[in-house]
Amino acid sequence: MTSPTPEAAGGADPIRAYLDRGIKNYWYPVAPSWQVGNAPIGITRLGEQIVLWRDQDGQVHALEDRCPHRGARLSLGWNLGNRVACWYHGIEVDGSGTVQNVPAVSACPLEGTKCVKSYPAQEHAGAVFLWFGDEAHKEPAPLQLPEELVGDEYASFLCMSNWKCNYQYAIDNVMDPMHGAYLHATSHSMAEGDKQADMRVRKTESGLIFEKVGQRDVNFDWVELGETGCLWMRLAIPYKKKFGPGGNFGIIGFAVPVDGDNCQVYFWRTRKVQGWQRDAWRFMYRNRLEGLHWDVLEQDRYVLESMAPHARDHEFLYQHDVGMTRVRRMLRQRAQQHFAELDALRAQQGGAEQPAGHSHA
Repeated sequence: MTSPTPEAAGGADPIRAYLDRGIKNYWYPVAPSWQVGNAPIGITRLGEQIVLWRDQDGQVHALEDRCPHRGARLSLGWNLGNRVACWYHGIEVDGSGTVQNVPAVSACPLEGTKCVKSYPAQEHAGAVFLWFGDEAHKEPAPLQLPEELVGDEYASFLCMSNWKCNYQYAIDNVMDPMHGAYLHATSHSMAEGDKQADMRVRKTESGLIFEKVGQRDVNFDWVELGETGCLWMRLAIPYKKKFGPGGNFGIIGFAVPVDGDNCQVYFWRTRKVQGWQRDAWRFMYRNRLEGLHWDVLEQDRYVLESMAPHARDHEFLYQHDVGMTRVRRMLRQRAQQHFAELDALRAQQGGAEQPAGHSHA
């Protein structure tokens, strides 16, 4: 897959086109674990069609959803354990993308050939993560998830939703704490606190924190963005004691590109609880809080879908948007870095005659 040249795109910015489709060289959650069972399933992420299945040991495999023979969807076929078989002609491809068997032809030269793109896969916190590396980053970076998703002292619930907007709108939304005091003012957890505030940005080892000045643990008062092999967001909502043990209610969020006009959002609802408190929290969440949280998420979805796809072309930003604009700038810098690294790689491979930035996977 290549990004359009400025000429082919009518003068469009190739960096923007790349970002709109989905920035690479990150791990992304692509499906809840329960969604990947025995039968192969087809998904689209970052504009790429992918087939997922589990082998006989329960390990998830991911390939480009394309049979090397005629291009039929492998996700329409059968799970043969460590291989998936195409429905069209029965061609069997293993988890590395290598053709293992062409049953219709004896000694077919396609057998033993690695000709289907494979994706490194890991499974954590009830979700399947895939590495989307470009040509210069085929080897995955270490996946370092926030402690709330990997620490034994935390309990979490995954909420996943499909939104009809670009993933960058979802990132913008989370990086805007001020909207909680307005959009979510009638919710059970964000009805209090100032509706006017000064905001500031603080750097961290892995990213940044954007927060209200002088207000903490009252409303949606701060958000953190981290870059640790994946791009995650963290926030905390203050909870009263009647909502169970564990203190503030944490959220770890990911915005996952599907294509230029659609995304998935993954929000893990977390709390630091152990023993009987964990059981009490899980019971209370399932029976009292989960529906309320979905209501808040639906408010975000409804507004963002009403804005898409061209709202970012007609903005008048102010001080509350500093965190959002800082993240936009960071992502653009990452995209420029990816383009430069690809150009350097292709020049090294003998493609130096290609104009810089004009064709990038």
